[in-house]
Amino acid sequence: MNHLPSASELQALVNDTYHQFRDLSGGENASYIPYLASVPSELTALVVVTADGDVYQAGDSDFGFAIESISKVVTLALLMEDVGSETVREKIGAEPTGLPFNSVLALCEHQDKPLSPLVNAGAMASVSLLKADNPEQRWQRILDMQRRITAGNVTLSEEINQSEQTTNFHNRGIAWLLYAAGNCFCDPMEACEVYTRQCSTLVTCKDLAVLAATFANKGVNPMSGYQIMSRDNVAPLLAEMTMEGLYDYSGDWAFEVGLPGKSGVGGGLLAVAPGKCGIAAFSPPLDESGNSVRGQRMIAEVAKALNLNIYR
Repeated sequence: MNHLPSASELQALVNDTYHQFRDLSGGENASYIPYLASVPSELTALVVVTADGDVYQAGDSDFGFAIESISKVVTLALLMEDVGSETVREKIGAEPTGLPFNSVLALCEHQDKPLSPLVNAGAMASVSLLKADNPEQRWQRILDMQRRITAGNVTLSEEINQSEQTTNFHNRGIAWLLYAAGNCFCDPMEACEVYTRQCSTLVTCKDLAVLAATFANKGVNPMSGYQIMSRDNVAPLLAEMTMEGLYDYSGDWAFEVGLPGKSGVGGGLLAVAPGKCGIAAFSPPLDESGNSVRGQRMIAEVAKALNLNIYR
């Protein structure tokens, strides 16, 4: 097993990688959510948090941005604690769809079963399967989990939430399809509304690196020292991330980088090196799959330099 380099070497790697890719061109901000289109595209950050809780950062690492689909892995972690990983696989799935994250066709081809908790359909099914007596309890449990699994300062952005709630008609349609097939386990509009809220919280690149480091550290948040999820659930969660964490680019990411990852259309991206560290990047311009262009290059560079590919 390779070990991480010294603190000075790690910080130098983060600095050098950030400066190498911070001005990389290509990609565009997500435009289908008005708020995301307005985020300055030049913002860029890179953070590494080790399993021991050491932090190495460069760039706009404290800028708050929309968590978006990275929230799916947080809710998935919470759901696995509620019902177990096997129930998640049975009721939602563990297979890549091979289609965009908001695809209706992917549902229709599989009798309206979502296949993965990391696409929109599966994420809403996950929200609906959480143990909760009402919408507010469902939401508060998700927000609490987001806070406990990161650096702890996650807040709901009313501006982002309003922007998304007024444009989420496509997701509402998906929720009704799930419900009609028996794959939504609460009121479908409740599932969609709470799911939209969970995507509308503000996080920093450091938050995402702590999140990734928590998975790397067998479910223990290295900053707080608390066991956030059982270590038995970490492996199946990382498997889900490998299958669908970067949407229909997930296979290529596994081939090229070799780390479980998760992206969000807010420009965030994280990767998990089990037992070693979490790596996170932030930059709003996205490729056609919905993944941060600069974020992918920065994380790939760090993973290669540290020989973190889990398949080698």
